[in-house]
Amino acid sequence: MTPAPIEIIYDGECPFCSAYIRMVRLRDAIGPVKLTDARKNRDAVAQLCAANIDINETMAVIYGGRYYAGARAIEILSLLSSGSGFLNRLFAILMRNPRRADFFYPLLRSGRNSVLRLLGRDKINM
Repeated sequence: MTPAPIEIIYDGECPFCSAYIRMVRLRDAIGPVKLTDARKNRDAVAQLCAANIDINETMAVIYGGRYYAGARAIEILSLLSSGSGFLNRLFAILMRNPRRADFFYPLLRSGRNSVLRLLGRDKINM
């Protein structure tokens, strides 16, 4: 059985988002993954807007025809990841549980937003 295609839409200028995308070893676990930098793909941003997802406040995952954003996106990525590597295993343990994902995600998002402001990065045009 062929796994469902997965697309991750993220902020390519966010150092945390980019590092997380590199860290999660989805290809090892499920095969091809489409990575979409929202800053370079207006169609992806429009698609998220139509789904009421603000890419400036979250990353998004499209998997099995469904949209996942924020804590749910991190949770689904943790569930699908290979779990290899110390940081990948640690993050998976923390984020596979919906309650823990709901607790930690706002902290991660706040840190991300603070770093983007400190780096002088503008929001993604919606």
